[in-house]
This record gives sequence, structure tokens and C-alpha cells, in this order.
Amino acid sequence: MTKRIFAIGDIHGCFDGLRTLVEEKISLEKEDKLILLGDYIDRGFQSKDVLDYIMRLRHDGFDIVPLLVNHEQLLIDAYENPRNLSNWTFNGGDTTFESFNIESLQDIDPGYIEFLKSLQYYYLFDNYIFVHAGFNDDIEDPFKDDWVMIWRCSDEYMNPVLKDRIIIHGHCPVTLESCRERVKTNQKVIDIDTGYVFSHIMGYGNLTAIEVNTMKLFSHND
Repeated sequence: MTKRIFAIGDIHGCFDGLRTLVEEKISLEKEDKLILLGDYIDRGFQSKDVLDYIMRLRHDGFDIVPLLVNHEQLLIDAYENPRNLSNWTFNGGDTTFESFNIESLQDIDPGYIEFLKSLQYYYLFDNYIFVHAGFNDDIEDPFKDDWVMIWRCSDEYMNPVLKDRIIIHGHCPVTLESCRERVKTNQKVIDIDTGYVFSHIMGYGNLTAIEVNTMKLFSHND
């Protein structure tokens, strides 16, 4: 039986904070469920370490649900078609390239690509929807628009499929204080991307987790 349900926002190749959050702040147990909202790679300098850690946790029997999101999709696109390489590196892929210590993207172990391609765009659990960015509110089935799920955020939804559920997402950086305020005021849409990779900007620089049964927030800096 699942004990606690966690979600963690955008990581962006910053492994040390992820490990601190998982092992020290929330003390993840195998009875827990952990949904990762994506952006495991790019911009930070430990992208390979982040992917290795996620894959190792799953291998060791932890209930980990990683989502497929825009930065991982950019990597897949570049791996499958060299013409997409510059678009990926422009969006921070250069640091991921360095973390693998490879000369060509084709030198990356195919197991990483297979792992990323196996991931889902969203996850449903009870009255919660977990997604990287958001949903297309203008179509009958918002789960059909993969592009919006990894690229576009919204603060509210009117679609009958979405409006009465709690949506937890990342992608659009907010301050930790703003995140706390949305939780405190019982908002239906909660952004937990607290700009971990943007520590040079005041109010950002936090990696945040939320436990949905208690709606308690955890930061690797707390």
C-alpha cells in the first residue's frame, strides 16, 4: 500500500540537490510513490548522474514515475536526427553532452534513449494529474496534445476533464514563496518548478517536492 505521494519539479542536471532532497529531506521509502516532473538534463553539469540515479532507484525497487518532457524530447530528437542537434544544445544540451564525456551524441549508451522513450507524458493518481507543463484546454481530450503537455503552462483550466482536479506541474519557474502561496490558498493548479538552476536570481534556486496527502512542500535548501 502506498504510504506517501511525492512529486519533484525540474532538476536540470543538478544531481547533488536531488539526492539531498530524496534521501535527507523527504527520506524516500519503497512504500512511497515519487513522480518526477521532468527536465532531468541540460543546463546543470550532472545530467548523466541524475539519469543514473533515477534508473538506479527504479532498479532497486522504488516506485518512481518519471515523465517525458521537453528537454528529454529535445535529446531524443537530436539523437534520432542530427539536424536537431543545434536546437537541443541551444536549450542547454551542451552541458548534458559534457556530462556523458562523449565526442558524438551517437556515442551515448542507447539504454538512456530507450529509457527516456519509454516514459509517459502525464500521470493520473486519484484526483491528481501530474504533468510537466500543462494541457490544451480547448480540445475535448486534453491528453491528446503531447506538445502542450511539455511546453505550455496555464494557471487554470475550464475543460470538464481538468477543472475539478488538482494539477501539479513544473516547466515555468516560480519563486518558492509563490509556490507556497498557491498551496496555502488551495489552488487547483500548482507549479513546483522553483527554478533550481536559476540560483543567481533572487527567490529562485530551489529544488522542490510536494507530498500530496498533506500538501506539504520540501526544498533541498530547507
